Amino acid sequence: MNRTLDQLRLMFGGEPRKPAPEAYTPGAKHLHATKKLKKQDFLDMEARDAGYRKRQVWRKRRWAVLLTVNLLFMASYWLDVQLVEGSLSGSRFLGFHMIDLNAALGLMLAHKHIIVNLLIGTATVGTVWLLLGGRSFCSWVCPYHLLSEWAEQLHLFLAKKKLVKDHPLHRGLRTVIWVTFAVLAYGTGYTVYETISPTGIVSRALIYGPGLALAWVAALLVFEVLYSRRAWCRYLCPVGLTYGVVGTFSPVRIHYDLEKCAHEGECKKVCLVPHVLDHITKGRAPAEHLDIGPDCTRCGMCVDVCPGGALTFSIAGVTRKPPPTKLVALNTPEAAPPPAGSTEGAPR
Repeated sequence: MNRTLDQLRLMFGGEPRKPAPEAYTPGAKHLHATKKLKKQDFLDMEARDAGYRKRQVWRKRRWAVLLTVNLLFMASYWLDVQLVEGSLSGSRFLGFHMIDLNAALGLMLAHKHIIVNLLIGTATVGTVWLLLGGRSFCSWVCPYHLLSEWAEQLHLFLAKKKLVKDHPLHRGLRTVIWVTFAVLAYGTGYTVYETISPTGIVSRALIYGPGLALAWVAALLVFEVLYSRRAWCRYLCPVGLTYGVVGTFSPVRIHYDLEKCAHEGECKKVCLVPHVLDHITKGRAPAEHLDIGPDCTRCGMCVDVCPGGALTFSIAGVTRKPPPTKLVALNTPEAAPPPAGSTEGAPR
């Protein structure tokens, strides 16, 4: 429960912090104290790492799902087959109503009462993302996420050339924006956020054709390329906060195995929300096995680049748990530190 509360604190803008000494399990303490890697282990890991990055299995799967979902909306409208009507903000699938959770909340706040007609669609969408992991919507469905991902590649290219520099924003801004638009909806009787939502704007543009609102999306992408990497998805989007809360107890998680981790940090370099991977820093993981928090988008990029297989997808109650860590007395030769001058355990 304490870890869940700490993960929620992170999601609402809190900074990562090292767990209290009493929070560490005996197995985690043992691994932190005894785990060392030889130089050759690092070289082997670098070779595997290059192979993982080249393969990008989960990125390909995610792009395929995201494009398929959005193409279904487009094809249904263009071909008039009425398979999926509407957009990602609100739709009907085979005549069954569905609505984006953030949009539904905004509508109810604007109308100042619970809209019964929205309850079934809201409950359906809520259940789906509760099971799949709330922020999975961001990386597996949201069309703006894909555009921002491409913009990120341009930002990294320009940063490598030292033409731009990343300027991180405070993650608490997302909570402030969420509250602000909730108050505006309640006070004005209008879903103000939907007029600037990149998700809704891009979705409607794909289905019904482009409009002036795309200028706002273009401005966001330019801001992300030239000033702040993935700024909207990482620091500002209130939809991500809504879905993160919904997926707090999702059975689908990214699982972390401390024993397999080399702490090389490749996962944090590619992660959309690197604060959720703070515990991969050596000495930070309070247990041998951990699930990444609800702010994780389940994009799988960390799984793709992890050379040691320390990060994997898991489903609670289905995925088999690894055996507990075998504890070795710290004063035995097996656990003894390397001699002075040895390269064993040296960082790459």
